[in-house]
Parts: sequence; structure tokens; C-alpha cells
Amino acid sequence: MQPLTLMPLPYPEGALAPVTTAQTLALHHGAHHAGYVKKTNELVGADLAKYESLEQLIEHAAQSREDVFDNAGQVWNHDFFWQSMKPAGHGARGPHGAFAEAIERDCGSLEKLLADALARGEKHFGSGWVWIVMNGGKVSAATTANGRPAFVDGLYPLLVCDLWEHAYYLDHQNRRRAFLEGFFAQLANWEFAQRRYEAHEAPRSRAPRGRSVSRRPG
Repeated sequence: MQPLTLMPLPYPEGALAPVTTAQTLALHHGAHHAGYVKKTNELVGADLAKYESLEQLIEHAAQSREDVFDNAGQVWNHDFFWQSMKPAGHGARGPHGAFAEAIERDCGSLEKLLADALARGEKHFGSGWVWIVMNGGKVSAATTANGRPAFVDGLYPLLVCDLWEHAYYLDHQNRRRAFLEGFFAQLANWEFAQRRYEAHEAPRSRAPRGRSVSRRPG
């Protein structure tokens, strides 16, 4: 693996306002995310060549290097977070087809899934992330602490929102719930989540009966 580089934002810095303003996004991406990339490269150095992917580095570091795990995990999480959002008011269609059916089957409704995610995110103590995931073949909400990616716990991420204060404090002060409500109502990129769900389910539909299917994110 080559040294890590900062993922470009998939939209202009002002595109997520008013939920996330350009000032917040510039600081979040250009300082915090960039800092995790820089620190990971410094900590791992030439040993990066030993790993085929960022996921492999994170999984190895989980057993041996807490500092590498924290920073590399934050790189992965932020890469996923930027893709989990679309410009405010974009009007993207929500979950549909088999994905919508799975949400209704596993959670009762999209509204109930989001209520669970909001409650988990609001009550999560300290920094972390709130996820929409596949867990044992079912759609659910989950949180992880600090920089821990969901896939380390065997979960397959579909969507994520950042719970660190630097993600929302300039715009919402200590009102984390207001930020979460804005994220799910205006920014959540359900098209991205839909693609993730379909990629997760495709090999399951082709797998011979009785054979397990990897849920590790691609």
C-alpha cells in the first residue's frame, strides 16, 4: 500500500449548509481528517508497504498498535462519512426496492430505524460514530467509540454520521441531536447506502446454501 492521501470532498465546502457550514467542513476535512492521514503515514512509515489495504492495516493495528488503530480508523471513518452525505436539499430518493423491504422487515419502518439511530447517537458518551449497518444479515443502527470503524466488530457499514464535537460544535454548539436530525433529514446519502446494501446482498444471492458470505466492506 502506498502512503495515504487525503480523500477530496465529493462536493463544495458550502454544499452541506445549513446543517454543516463551509467553515465547519473546511476545518473538519482540511485539519482533522488531514491530520489523521498525516499521523498515520508518520506512525507506520515504510511498513505501509506490508499491507494491501487500509482495512488490513486497521485490523492488524487493532491487535498491536493503539495509536495506529486510532488514526487509521479515523481516516477510514472520515472517507466513509463524506460519502454518506449529499448536498442539503438535493432531494435524493430514500431507500427503495429490496433495501426498503429489508428496513421494514428488520426495523418496522425507516422512521423507526432513524429514531433508533438518533437515540443511540444522542446518548452515546463522548466521541464516536453512529452507523446504519448490516448485522447478521439484518439492517440496524449501531455506535462505535472514538475512531473505531464498524467493520472491526463484524458489522457491514451502509451509512455513518460523525459524533465528534468538531463535526457539529461550530454550527450547533452542544446540540448534538439537532445535528443528527439535520443529517438524517437533509444530508443522508441513501443512494450510497443503497449501493452498499446491494453490494452486500449480491454475493449472498449467489452463494451455495450453507456457505457463509463475507460482510467486510469493500
